Amino acid sequence: MTAEVVPGEAGKLSIKGTVTIDNVVAVVEHGIVLFDREDLIIDLAQVTDVDSSAVSMLLQWQREAGRRNRQIRFANVPRKLQSLIRLYGVSELIHWNAENGPDFNAAPKADIA
Repeated sequence: MTAEVVPGEAGKLSIKGTVTIDNVVAVVEHGIVLFDREDLIIDLAQVTDVDSSAVSMLLQWQREAGRRNRQIRFANVPRKLQSLIRLYGVSELIHWNAENGPDFNAAPKADIA
């Protein structure tokens, strides 16, 4: 399965589908082509699966936005991607939408039986 980058209103881009090593280069390139807005919100709510390459995608988009003097925020980050970001220790480098971004400083909650 492939991922699709869909432009929305008010500087919002939505990513739909799976982001893996098999398609991450194309997803990054399709996203960057749409970096023509002043401020960007990348909505990841419709991402169905990721591998570690999705972390590099977020970092690449952030670098590109900075190069273009644009602000970028990521919203609705899937739990699996949150876990990978924690694993690689780059949570402080990723800019989250404050309204719904993950709290990477919070300890995971254990299930109590």
